[in-house]
Amino acid sequence: MTGNPAGTPATSSSPGTGASSGRGASGPFRVGLVGYGLAGSVFHAPLIAATDGLALDTVVTSDPKRREQARADHPDVRFADSADELWPRAAGDGAGRTRRDDALDLVVIASPNRTHMPIATAALEAGLPVVVDKPVAGTASEGRSLAALADERGLLLSVFQNRRWDADFLTLRKLHADGDLGTVQRFESRFERWRPQLKGGWRESGDPAEIGGLLYDLGSHLVDQALVLFGPAVRVHAESDVRRPGAEADDDTFIAITHENGVRSHLWASATAAQLGPRFRVLGSAAGYVKYGLDPQEAALREGLRPAPGWGAEPESLWGRLGAGESPLTGGGTPVPTVPGDYPAYYAGVAAALRDGTPPPVTAYEAAAALDVLQAARVSAREGRTVTIGGDA
Repeated sequence: MTGNPAGTPATSSSPGTGASSGRGASGPFRVGLVGYGLAGSVFHAPLIAATDGLALDTVVTSDPKRREQARADHPDVRFADSADELWPRAAGDGAGRTRRDDALDLVVIASPNRTHMPIATAALEAGLPVVVDKPVAGTASEGRSLAALADERGLLLSVFQNRRWDADFLTLRKLHADGDLGTVQRFESRFERWRPQLKGGWRESGDPAEIGGLLYDLGSHLVDQALVLFGPAVRVHAESDVRRPGAEADDDTFIAITHENGVRSHLWASATAAQLGPRFRVLGSAAGYVKYGLDPQEAALREGLRPAPGWGAEPESLWGRLGAGESPLTGGGTPVPTVPGDYPAYYAGVAAALRDGTPPPVTAYEAAAALDVLQAARVSAREGRTVTIGGDA
């Protein structure tokens, strides 16, 4: 199992991360997974099962078909109808209650966005460490209050921002850290799809309580990556549209960020892109980097593949190109070998945090900073103006 990739930030002001059972030295930490839809079945469950030191113990779903799928995927797993069944049943507060022998050591929340905040709050109050899929909450203030609760209880709270371990993003981070681009001036990043037909479900709901739409879905990844690379945002401009017939939530969104250091990030999330742009185009004072195509790990997980030697590797035909004054589409620039993607590093970092008390791989405070930007983007798109972070958002 691979660990945190070199250079991946793991900063946190949270003082405590250990599971209250003290398990880890004598056996794997037992994990309860809330939700077995796309996020739970494709991303979380396989990565948890593949991580040394973690064991998928219980899946929360009342859907018979999802239970059947989970049992086929993980024959030894137990089931619960609701998240409330995961909490220790002994009296007392979350930090001091006595644990049952079959109590869990970590709760992973992969249920619909509107449930993230209440379930994470209940888990922390029950004394359980928590991993939450993005977005951690609907607002930055909610995210920070959740982080404060984890600090108060001395518990791990981490947000699943798996695309920090995308192959192309790891490659870009290395180029940036090595100075191959010079001083970066503009960062362009896209998650574009051609999905003209609606799928339905809460992700496409126009109800604000559902926290749906691409701004909070793919936008969470785009903004997180930009902040990891270039630091805090100071101004945000956004354009957000609902383009498909019958759609209720945004399906075509653009975000422009001005960072404290002067870098400008231009980010696109779209379900209506009939021609896909480059995944990354990064322009620096010495060179630019252009990369097409998506990281291969999601497709591999959807196909039922699991982490193994060669995981996350990308064929040479998809390598990005580094150069100046030339078009990569006509062979200009130098091919840059893509660093293998490493989604397993996230849960390896979680296991280490539970075992050793090291900082989690992604903190709730980092996720709240991304929510500051997403909230500002929503205001900007609605009111047609640039929004200052920490000012009039």
